[in-house]
Amino acid sequence: MSEEFPFFESEDAVVANRENVFNIIGAFDVPCYVYNSERKRFLPLSMTNLPAPNLFGSARDKAAVFRERYSILQQRIHRHELFTPAAVVVHPDDSRSKFQLKTIETLLGNTSKVGEVIVLGMITQLKEGKYFLEDPTGVVQLDLSKAQFHSGLYTESCFVLAEGWYEDEVFHVNAFGFPPTEPSATTRAFYGNINFFGGPSSASVKASAKLKQLEDENEDAMFVFLSDVWLDQAEVLEKLHMMFSGYSSAPPTCFFFCGNFSSAPYGKNQIQSLKGSLKALADIICEYPSIHKSSRFVFIPGPEDPGPGSILPRPPLAENITEEFRQLVPFSVFTTNPCRIQYCTQEIIIFREDLVNKMCRNCVRFPSSNMDIPNHFVKTILSQGHLTPLPLYVSPVYWAYDYSLRVYPLPDMLVIADKYDPFTVTNTDCLCINPGSFPRSGFSFKVFYPSNKTVEDSKLQGL
Repeated sequence: MSEEFPFFESEDAVVANRENVFNIIGAFDVPCYVYNSERKRFLPLSMTNLPAPNLFGSARDKAAVFRERYSILQQRIHRHELFTPAAVVVHPDDSRSKFQLKTIETLLGNTSKVGEVIVLGMITQLKEGKYFLEDPTGVVQLDLSKAQFHSGLYTESCFVLAEGWYEDEVFHVNAFGFPPTEPSATTRAFYGNINFFGGPSSASVKASAKLKQLEDENEDAMFVFLSDVWLDQAEVLEKLHMMFSGYSSAPPTCFFFCGNFSSAPYGKNQIQSLKGSLKALADIICEYPSIHKSSRFVFIPGPEDPGPGSILPRPPLAENITEEFRQLVPFSVFTTNPCRIQYCTQEIIIFREDLVNKMCRNCVRFPSSNMDIPNHFVKTILSQGHLTPLPLYVSPVYWAYDYSLRVYPLPDMLVIADKYDPFTVTNTDCLCINPGSFPRSGFSFKVFYPSNKTVEDSKLQGL
């Protein structure tokens, strides 16, 4: 057992090196685990006979994208109390409160009407205007005329629990719901302390009492999140000046700057002007020696920054663009989008993408209460266990690296930097924040204090 799952690592070994306190994990360094349904375990890729991931994926990789997403959700649902069959039915009525999942294959095999069933499947539009439900066993046409939608953004390519009846090769849906989310403590209780998240520690950092103590004691730790840091705009640089001068007496642990780093994308001079803009930022940072000496800077590229197009995960900004900045500001890291941050026992996923808009545009049915889009949005991402529950033509992904976009087990915090209005939503013990677009939202940003897991809304407007 201990060879297969390195659970048993002594406390001292985990904290022996200070490296485990703060780590930035790029998307291409996230460990890949494959769910094995026979052993009901996640196995590291090295223990399977599958090839190492490759940017130029094979047909098998593309097929595996949605199959893996399905199997992760399926094992999670089967553990949920509503879907766990009782070992012993003491009273005939007791078994009724449990639901039983059916596969599409079992529906297609019936010639007569099948009443009241629940199916886990993916919504697809295989023919213009006609929706289908798909799972690894088959595909069935849907009739949504009477469907009630529970809260969430039901997009194409998202997985749903569809409840309804089947007749004449059509599944008539009464209600759509999302697979129930699972707190990360529950997931870990089931799988032990495998390090799903990544980083140098062989076991999950959640198990380390020393790191937890460090985290609680360091009350001054502070993370600052900004998105759309348009370094080519004088006003943005002016506000950054103001922010650094405000923080110079108590420098934050880390500044997270998300792209886009230019207000106007593309054009033949973009790389040259971005180099110049980064140099201007470095000069400003050097004016505040306390920040230059004690704060770290992490840069996450945006959808319109120079790079290889819009396919996720996205590599860091090219080294030739950032070289001069890194020499002037040595505590800086240019990382991938999305990326992961491990601070003591906390796990944070950061993703820069205008996702709210994309998901609303691709909804099968838009939620009636549009007041509360952030809550619908967060519920969708967490219950799907994936950062982009959208068709590949809407949000392209390197097939073999789809696992790096998983949101499972749930992190402590998910930062989705989106041009949508800023929000802070907590769902299933996971804190989800959107710092908003710095220049578009009156220069607002978010500050996170890890020791007590609180988020502060900040704004530089009118100062």
